[in-house]
Amino acid sequence: MPKAKTEMRIIFLSILIVFAVFLLFPLGTLFVRSFETNQGLGISNYLSILSHKDLIEAFGNSIKVSSITAVITTILAFALAYAVNCTRIYRPIKTVIKTGILIPMLLPTITYGFAIMYSFGNQGLLTKIFGQSLFDIYGLNGLLIGYVIYTLPAAFLLINNSFKYIDKKFIIVSKLMGDGSLRSFMNTIVRPLWATLGGAFVLSFILSFTDFGIPASVGGTYAVVATQLYQVMLGSIPDFNQGAVIAILMLLPAVFGVLLLNYLEKLNFHYDKFSAIELMQHKGRDISFGIISSAIIVAMLSVFAIMFIAPFLASYPYDITFTFKHVMDIFQSSDLVNVYKNSVIVAALTAVLGTLVAYGSAILNARTPLRGKSTIDSISMITNTVPGMVLGLSYLLLFNGSSLKGTFIIIILCNIVHFFTTPYLMAKNSLSKMNPSWETTGELLGDSWLKTIYRVILPNSASTVIEMISYYFINSMVTVSGIIFLVTAQTSLVATEIKQLQHFAKFNEIFVLSLLIFFTNLLIKILCDYFQKRQSINHS
Repeated sequence: MPKAKTEMRIIFLSILIVFAVFLLFPLGTLFVRSFETNQGLGISNYLSILSHKDLIEAFGNSIKVSSITAVITTILAFALAYAVNCTRIYRPIKTVIKTGILIPMLLPTITYGFAIMYSFGNQGLLTKIFGQSLFDIYGLNGLLIGYVIYTLPAAFLLINNSFKYIDKKFIIVSKLMGDGSLRSFMNTIVRPLWATLGGAFVLSFILSFTDFGIPASVGGTYAVVATQLYQVMLGSIPDFNQGAVIAILMLLPAVFGVLLLNYLEKLNFHYDKFSAIELMQHKGRDISFGIISSAIIVAMLSVFAIMFIAPFLASYPYDITFTFKHVMDIFQSSDLVNVYKNSVIVAALTAVLGTLVAYGSAILNARTPLRGKSTIDSISMITNTVPGMVLGLSYLLLFNGSSLKGTFIIIILCNIVHFFTTPYLMAKNSLSKMNPSWETTGELLGDSWLKTIYRVILPNSASTVIEMISYYFINSMVTVSGIIFLVTAQTSLVATEIKQLQHFAKFNEIFVLSLLIFFTNLLIKILCDYFQKRQSINHS
């Protein structure tokens, strides 16, 4: 590893300044603002919130629905991951599971609620198929369905990744030693995954607790903390101080989740050797998990089926004549076309600049001897902990009187910081596995550190960079919570425009815009996957 150089220090300092100004200062402002009163600093804002019956009920509701969601999601995600990794079910079914589970990630969560309404409502598609209304969709039921669909892909990816590091040899050995099915299952599958299952639970809980899109559409009178914060900040009389208190209190479950994850890390263990073994066929197991996993995917995707049908009918469900009118109306509306362009531009700039920041941070941490470089790990933990709504509100409070207010720049910066953790960890894991002597070799050959990064390190991590770009772009297209307080009439994006269209009950426009987001993200995903495959072929 080369000695610390001036360019390393300049990049490191630049990154620290970015996160100081756009993460630490905003959160500090939010914290101070929560204690501001007419009489100076004090705890009266907190006492007022804690004595507010509706807000306490909303917190209780959020904890309740998020906990139930986390349990259901973790079980379903585990079942899907087990089906993919520990059964001999028909291979195309495994491909469908791994592909189908990603579809909800390509849509904003606010769309989930409208899809649920048009699927399970009194005139909904699934209601008509079953011949009766299955349940009341507004409130707890609708939130549960939406939250499970929202959190299932992330939980599955987490558990599925951990399954790759389970040595299946021990499953066979356990059977040979006469262990019963339950004992063998608990010792060879559940026990090694215990920390990951805990992580999936915490992840699902935090995602549900902090989401705004789903309760905004199907929450009904069932108040949750995200909608309460929105009403306090964007109601008829905004209360910035009380909003700051609610935002600070929203951080508590996330902080608790991080502490729990750190504890669960102690339960992780590693195999001395790892052997890739295909498990023997077991008809009962394979058929059961084939049916269960197929049912989960079909049930999840069936909720979104209406989104691909309703926009192409004259007036669902009353006039089911096929038409392109609703789609054409969107493209003939200069306002909505501009909103779509805004979203694509913001997502593209976030992807490029965000990848630059995350990749630069990872290189400094993984491949330089800089002092204090572990600070970046602490920054990534903070960005992973802070909910999008809280970060967006802290930006609103800090930059309210500045020239950044109401600009695309502030939205892009918020997205870069909000989604920093995952791309940073992707790059760090990839870079840390590379030959540590490449920079030293480049230096001996007369290349500068930056030249070695460009000519050697970057080409060998190109696949990861492409994945980082994809992650930043897709998440920037679908986010609602992080930018709801930052957009204006001039900087409106598709995901937030959907929220505005809700007030006018323009559901055809909502579904067409949702399809635009979906197909844009799908195109980016396909392109990134294609370039990743090309990279792997070139390096094989």
